[in-house]
Amino acid sequence: EVREMYKKFVELLQKEKVTPYQVSKATGISQSTLSDWKTGRAKPKADKLLKLAEYFGVTVDYFLKEES
Repeated sequence: EVREMYKKFVELLQKEKVTPYQVSKATGISQSTLSDWKTGRAKPKADKLLKLAEYFGVTVDYFLKEES
């Protein structure tokens, strides 16, 4: 689910003390794309999830797995 994934993204932002703007600049993922994920308007594509995972040092699975 997109909103669940975005929640994990926000947790990583807080943990790493970075802003969505900084992540956008570093990964090339536009802020409007991040915003679309936040609202659930768009689902992250695999290539963008991979960039985020690499940026934060987590696996793509981290974003995709449901919290147990």
